[in-house]
Amino acid sequence: MSSVLLLNGPNLGILGRREPEIYGTDTLADIEEAVAAEIESRGWKVRSVQDDAEGALVRAVNDSQDTVGAVVNPGALMIAGWSLRDALAAYPRPFVEVHISNVWARETFRHESVLAPLAAGVIVGLGSFGYRLAARALVETVPS
Repeated sequence: MSSVLLLNGPNLGILGRREPEIYGTDTLADIEEAVAAEIESRGWKVRSVQDDAEGALVRAVNDSQDTVGAVVNPGALMIAGWSLRDALAAYPRPFVEVHISNVWARETFRHESVLAPLAAGVIVGLGSFGYRLAARALVETVPS
């Protein structure tokens, strides 16, 4: 069965209790369920990886070359996650970058992503709903 990689970076494992005024109250488990519901029409499953260490995320990308695509929230690694960027550059499938908050409405250091130029698309500022949109984009664009 085909899978979609759902990759979440530092501090995203504590969603639901991490600054709910910025990140909302949905947990990572809630997001995994929402993504699974979005991709089930294609018969795909979710392969979910969250880690606070960049090396573990790189390993997850490198070990997921067989997935049909990815939804990636790199968290703060969007700013200087160069090894994650290199792993995604070698990833043979499309990925959509997601950020729960509107990064351009926040501190200026969050205004540039090293991953975005590689992404099929970027979704920001729509809360956890952005993950559903990213999954829907993969459903609509990945060939059968």
